[in-house]
Amino acid sequence: MAFTLPPLPFDRSALEPVLSAESFDYHHGKHHKAYIDKVNGWAGEKGLEGKSLVEVIRLAKDRGDKPLINNAGQIWNHDFFWQCLAPPASTRPSARLAALIDSAFGSHQALIDKLAEEAAGHFGSGWAWLVLAGDALKITSLHDGDTPVGLEVRPLLTIDLWEHAYYIDYRNERPRFAKEILSKVINWDFVSQNVEGGALARGDQLHAMA
Repeated sequence: MAFTLPPLPFDRSALEPVLSAESFDYHHGKHHKAYIDKVNGWAGEKGLEGKSLVEVIRLAKDRGDKPLINNAGQIWNHDFFWQCLAPPASTRPSARLAALIDSAFGSHQALIDKLAEEAAGHFGSGWAWLVLAGDALKITSLHDGDTPVGLEVRPLLTIDLWEHAYYIDYRNERPRFAKEILSKVINWDFVSQNVEGGALARGDQLHAMA
């Protein structure tokens, strides 16, 4: 087993001015890579050889291994997060996703407002999530590097709430960061595919929820 840093699914300047190329140099090139290097360094010590990333996360949760949960979870979350982003106005929700949004929140803008509120109100580091629970959309957040792996929900969309995700471009303005991301650069094609059970993977390292 050797997890590797995936390329971004877009040019690093493609999301400007919402997210700068410099922010991706650090967020993707340094922070994401550091989690991968850490987990790879534990492979022999923690018996991770030959396991997929989802298997590593499940093993870490079974053991209560918080360092491994956080570092492996951060790999999974970042893999997923990059897929959630796309150049401005390049995608739109599918008919089914739009209907689910209207049913759960009343309108697309109400979903954006609610998810931005969750992101702004989350205390400390973590991730805000839009998930499918049964047949209904729900908004929640998870702390540190925890992931939806093992939870009875299907992840659809996430926003990184760690300071390294927004400090270069937004300093300490997490609420503004969340609103800009959600309003302008969400990959609604990816979110729509996840509604249908997709959860797009990169290689063998990001897997759809069982």
